[in-house]
Amino acid sequence: MSVKIMHFETHDVRFPTSLTGDGTDAMNTDCDYSSAYVSLYTNSDLVGHGMTFTIGRGNDIVCDTIKHVASRLVGKEIEPLFENMGKAWEHLVADSQLRWIGPEKGVVHIATGAVDNALWDLYAKSRKKPLWKLVVDMSPEELVKSAAFRYITDAITPEEALEMLKSKEATKQQREAKVCELGYPAYVTSAGWLGYSDEKVAKLTKEAVQAGFNHFKMKVGADRANDLRRGQIIRSIIDDPQYLPPGHTPHDPAGPELAGKNAGPTGAVLMIDANQVWDVREAIDYVKSLEPIKPWFIEEPTAPDDILGHAAIRRALKPHGIGVATGEHAHNRMVFKQLLQADAIDVCQIDSCRLAGVSEVLSVLLMAAKFGVPVCPHAGGVGLCEYVIHLSLIDYIAVSGTMERNVLEFVDHLHEHFLNPCSINSRGRYNVPSNPLEGYSIEMHKSSIAEYEWPHGSYWVKAEEAA
Repeated sequence: MSVKIMHFETHDVRFPTSLTGDGTDAMNTDCDYSSAYVSLYTNSDLVGHGMTFTIGRGNDIVCDTIKHVASRLVGKEIEPLFENMGKAWEHLVADSQLRWIGPEKGVVHIATGAVDNALWDLYAKSRKKPLWKLVVDMSPEELVKSAAFRYITDAITPEEALEMLKSKEATKQQREAKVCELGYPAYVTSAGWLGYSDEKVAKLTKEAVQAGFNHFKMKVGADRANDLRRGQIIRSIIDDPQYLPPGHTPHDPAGPELAGKNAGPTGAVLMIDANQVWDVREAIDYVKSLEPIKPWFIEEPTAPDDILGHAAIRRALKPHGIGVATGEHAHNRMVFKQLLQADAIDVCQIDSCRLAGVSEVLSVLLMAAKFGVPVCPHAGGVGLCEYVIHLSLIDYIAVSGTMERNVLEFVDHLHEHFLNPCSINSRGRYNVPSNPLEGYSIEMHKSSIAEYEWPHGSYWVKAEEAA
């Protein structure tokens, strides 16, 4: 029997994180972490799940758009899709009328990300492998066929990508064994939300140090004095050996993994994130004033589409030893292409569903590897941590071959709603997903959907009654 995609379901799932200040920053002041969730059903037991992350209002619009994109897969046999996932991705973005209201950006694009991710989840489950393992076990030729190259061949051609991947092929197994043993390096944002009190920031920072983390990120941009104070609170803890876990040896600030990161005496690194709040000149002046807290980089200092603005900020901050990172709101691979070509970023921050799914992510991983820019994915939202560990493993094992300077964001929120939640080991590193049936790790508990689906989930009904 040929297996076909028969129908799909979407769910608008919203969690009330605005009540506790989780996710707050200078631009986004009340975040209800939300999932525009899709399930692709076949005429077999196979089901593929995917989602796109939003922060509340508008999640219903994404769900409606997912229905238009997912309908393009109904009736399709899965094996021809899996044979060439790059072409399958091109099919998803090829509806000319939907494309008109992008093209390849905005709501249509993130809806496409949910659907493409669900298709990849279906593929991985059909092969009984976690997604990362499915991809790293591909031949270089198969991986190149799985990526999206339209509009980026002036930065990297399929032939160049194939050569890069072949150069890493012989040593993939050693890297896989190493990361399975050690875990993938992580940084923590959970202590640095803008809406937290100083006491909560200090408490969560101490807990993060005890958990083995040595990279930390805080939100900035609302008030300089407040940012300096909060940064100094975090620095006073992460730079003090007394807070390290028992028996923990400080990292060498001059070591190759930390060189150029403004690491403190214990080897701890602080990053700052403005979430697009400034104009270019304002960003330069503001970040210079935060030099005393020694940030490695400023993330999203200005509008995410402003490639030349990011390049100007990077040039101005370089003498101060502060880098520039962006990408969580980069619409598509073309924006990343230009950021890399313009020498505008020190760190490339892909998002698992702002880009239109795994196939487009692979394109950006390949470009970043060619330009020698480390990839540190964005994961500040529901489901994103579950997603991006797979992407970082693909990058390390099959594409860039390095994780020495890379760190993957970890936010300790809402993992309990997933069947296969991500986890962190005692070294402050992501554990490698190992369940052969988990696919892309994004399947949500039915009970969580029933409770938090908007507006008729049991939580929201009770909230409305209590209002």
